Amino acid sequence: MMKSKVGFGSKRKMAYRLISIFLGLVILYSFGFGTIAQDDPPADDAAAEETMAEELTIADVQENVLAVQNNLDHVWILLAGFLVFFMQAGFAMLEGGMIRETGVVNSLAENFMDACVTGIVFFIVGFGIAFGSAESSGLIPQVELFLGGATGAGEGDGTLFVNFFFQFAFAGAAATIATGGMAERTNFVGKLIYSAILGAIIYPVVVFWTWGGGWITEAGFVDFAGSTIVHMTGGIVALVGAHALGPRAGREWGRPPEASNLAIASLGAFILWVGWYGFNVGSTLGASDVNQLGLVAVNTTLAAAAGALGAMFLKHWLTGGWNMSFILNGSLAGLVGITAGCAFVTPIGAVVIGLLSGAVLVYSMRFVESMKIDDAVGAFSVHGACGAFGTIMIGIIGSSALGAPSLLDGGSLDLLGAQVVGVVGVAVWVGVTSYIMFRVLNGMDVLHVDPEADRIGIDAYEHHASVWPNVLPLRESDEEG
Repeated sequence: MMKSKVGFGSKRKMAYRLISIFLGLVILYSFGFGTIAQDDPPADDAAAEETMAEELTIADVQENVLAVQNNLDHVWILLAGFLVFFMQAGFAMLEGGMIRETGVVNSLAENFMDACVTGIVFFIVGFGIAFGSAESSGLIPQVELFLGGATGAGEGDGTLFVNFFFQFAFAGAAATIATGGMAERTNFVGKLIYSAILGAIIYPVVVFWTWGGGWITEAGFVDFAGSTIVHMTGGIVALVGAHALGPRAGREWGRPPEASNLAIASLGAFILWVGWYGFNVGSTLGASDVNQLGLVAVNTTLAAAAGALGAMFLKHWLTGGWNMSFILNGSLAGLVGITAGCAFVTPIGAVVIGLLSGAVLVYSMRFVESMKIDDAVGAFSVHGACGAFGTIMIGIIGSSALGAPSLLDGGSLDLLGAQVVGVVGVAVWVGVTSYIMFRVLNGMDVLHVDPEADRIGIDAYEHHASVWPNVLPLRESDEEG
């Protein structure tokens, strides 16, 4: 009896399990079928939805790629602008090392204030002149003050601010170039005034006529990164200012004062060379054209190296000795010379421009000395003469394949003529306006330091400081007390 009951119970449990499994399969099948039936659209609709999803995905990807490239371009411009701004330190070190010990503090103060003064006036009016909308003549811009009132909240304000910062760094460089040629004897008040005028009016008008789309650009003139626009402008202001100031106290013609610290000057030259990559490569204004980025970087490097070699060997041939000052200025001459054409000439052309710029530097400095103009650091010869030379060279050896149909590469005289017109036009404007400016400052008696400053040194007189107080104590002024 017990066995039969157990057998009966086991069979019943087995039957329950089979029924449960069957019901579970039915339920799962029902839900699965219902879901599939509910989700499956007609074949035509499914294909259409698939195509739309594909198209949306491609469009989204393209939009994202453009946004990333745009952001990358803006970041590159900012980084390049930081390098250009850091050139202010290079100019300060180079100038401080090249001049006499009694004027180094004044030199550092003037270089620092170039950035400060230029930053404010370029924000107020300079940028609005440089990139204001042009009238039909291309001579006079319609000026917008204070960046048109941009606050950072409006659409496009970011792009405007990035462009302003980059251009401000260039404007500061132009002012600092002029400072070097006029070192050791410029009244500090006069210095602040002429820097403000240069950054607010003189330099911005040059930019408007060229990069701003004015009459010089319309004539066919090209200057990729500013050999004429920035460097020649600063060099001519330096020359006119040095002439208006007269020579430094104790200056012997034919025997310029020795550099006070060639180690600091060398540091300054290295900083300038590094900063020049921002100056030239940054002027691509974007990071999308790898060919142009690489070409400009290589041309900048080759011209700097060739400029130093050219000046060094020529100076040695003329006078004997390996002159360190000319090595440093030679590299800068090569950099200035290639700045206009760094995107328009081949690497071989960059070497040619660099070597010849070194020669231009040497002969220009000899000429300025013969004219008895005391250019303290050779600012005109480095920036003015080599800036004009490098700009004109585009019309002679520029590459047609790079957009510069020059005289020696299948072009005509058109580009060369446009380059000469641009150089002469800028030289006349800057020369005349700076002459008037310095005459007025001289008439106001704020251009040259007091004669007492010549006796005790400008650092002691204007700043009551010495860059090496333990080595070079301050001399007392007869006017004190």
